[in-house]
Amino acid sequence: MAKIFSDTSEKEITRTIAQMFNETMNEYVDSDVIIIGAGPAGLTAGRELARAGVRTLIVEQNNYIGGGYWVGGYMMNPVTVRAPAQKVWDELGVPYRKISDGLYATWGPHACSKLIAAACDAGVRFLQLTKFDDLVLKETPNQPKTKRVAGVVVNWMPVSALPRNITCVDPVALESKIVIDASGHDSVAVRRLMDRGYVKWKGMDPMWVEGSEDNVVNATGEVFPGLIAAGMSVTETHGLPRMGPTFGAMLLSGRKAAEVALGKLKEMPNPPRLKAK
Repeated sequence: MAKIFSDTSEKEITRTIAQMFNETMNEYVDSDVIIIGAGPAGLTAGRELARAGVRTLIVEQNNYIGGGYWVGGYMMNPVTVRAPAQKVWDELGVPYRKISDGLYATWGPHACSKLIAAACDAGVRFLQLTKFDDLVLKETPNQPKTKRVAGVVVNWMPVSALPRNITCVDPVALESKIVIDASGHDSVAVRRLMDRGYVKWKGMDPMWVEGSEDNVVNATGEVFPGLIAAGMSVTETHGLPRMGPTFGAMLLSGRKAAEVALGKLKEMPNPPRLKAK
């Protein structure tokens, strides 16, 4: 039998995987920005931040990243955007069709894979199969009665499927200067604050594409000190109409969330050293 591959051992493969995972945990346990959710809004925000030199970690509960961007509606994989969001596709090199004035379409796997690659190329790191559990909430320096989000509490996703009476696996905390909730309809971080009475959460209204997309981008921003809502989390937080299987607002909301985060980082006592794009 002809030899094709180089020599290695099973232990070397295992050691490599463990070392690289530990590298991510050690470096990103103290991040500039942690993003919850690796859908189109989270990926876009992550790419923009990492390109600016921001240490960015995306936490995703699934084993895959991309969210609903892989498929459009009704398990059919073409995805659409309305102008001007096709400019993001131009920037990423995604080929698409012009359907009518202002409406564009492409194949979800192509658009999603381009965005994932762009985020990775920019330097975003990921923790997959990692479930958001809670927020880190601390008092603001020199303002003892004012609290702000200072990170996230996470656990292995498989732990949530185990009966509580046979397991007790404590989560761990990851600190950051800013957290972006891009968890979609779940709005996990915003809901945690709602449960404790810190913010109001309205829940999504019925579908209205034109009324939703503009409002999602316009309402993207900080909902509590240190916490920014992006994408469908904006819809759920502010009671906006759902938009269905069109993704322009997701992309532009992610971009705006990054802009808001960059502005907040610059105001902090020790801001990260940002790069010119």
